[in-house]
Amino acid sequence: MSKRRQHTHAAPPAAPSTPPKAEAFTFGDAMPVMDRAEILDYVETWAAGQWFEPPVSLAGLAKSFRAGVHHSSAIYFKRNVLSATFIPHKLLTREEFDKWSLDFLVFGNGYIERQRSRLGGTLALKRAPSKYLRRSTDLQKFYQVNGWQQQHEFEVGSIHHLMEPDINQEVYGLPEYLGALHAAWLNESATLFRRRYYENGSHAGFILYMTDAAQSQTDVDNMREALKNSKGPGNFRNLFMYAPNGKKDGIQLIPVSEVTAKDEFFNIKNVTRDDLLAAHRVPPQLMGIVPSNTGGFGAADTAAQVFGANEIEPLQRRFAQLNEWLGDEVVRFNPYSIKTSNSIA
Repeated sequence: MSKRRQHTHAAPPAAPSTPPKAEAFTFGDAMPVMDRAEILDYVETWAAGQWFEPPVSLAGLAKSFRAGVHHSSAIYFKRNVLSATFIPHKLLTREEFDKWSLDFLVFGNGYIERQRSRLGGTLALKRAPSKYLRRSTDLQKFYQVNGWQQQHEFEVGSIHHLMEPDINQEVYGLPEYLGALHAAWLNESATLFRRRYYENGSHAGFILYMTDAAQSQTDVDNMREALKNSKGPGNFRNLFMYAPNGKKDGIQLIPVSEVTAKDEFFNIKNVTRDDLLAAHRVPPQLMGIVPSNTGGFGAADTAAQVFGANEIEPLQRRFAQLNEWLGDEVVRFNPYSIKTSNSIA
């Protein structure tokens, strides 16, 4: 009998398994390079029909006024000191002076309108809002502009323009703090980022790293479900995990940059605060800032005296320029002084 050949069919080779790969990804929207810094890109005024446009965006300055707490607080502090030392006049009330001085400190331009009586005399002095006033191309008239539709032309010679001089043009004034606007915006961005950081729950973010081979897929799914249920209202709950025959480092909890973000937040807030106070030249002890060092900031009364001599008195002389335009002493101030225990006694 012939032997039958037995043919064996070899099984096809198994496809090589793809080893697991580590994966990294980024999230979050891209941030534009040009944010609000474009309001400083103008270098000169340009004519827009009947009037000149300001060298910087006045709407941008108005929005930036409340960007940082130390920015607006320093301006309000100067305004309050000027208001406290101002002597009201029958033509210029304290309320109108407060508006005028705040406009000048924020925009670098302060406008006073002289309202005349029927006989030609001065009836009252009213503040004209600096944000909406424009100077004509012939530099003789002023317009109050509200958008592109409405405009009001003031009578020639009825507007007094108090301006902070600029080195690039002579039409409008610019505030002294322009160099510190980036610090104010960074301060605001850090606060908003920190607020979103807490609202979206990222402050409790972590990586749950499991390398224990004793855990099955069912155990992993159960832990994933337990973590999902711990989010939302009533979060920060404790979780119990029982892993028989598990290793010591089989489950690790790794926080995600929580400590670093906290440290950077305080550094940014402190650095931007110092920049803003340096730009406004207001002593920190007069702003109600709590010192972080043991030595403190020094005596507040001494700092107030220096501040009054170096900042308040020059501002008072600046506002007194209105008297030369009117031909009458309307703007007057009391000396800025601090009542100490020795002076009271």
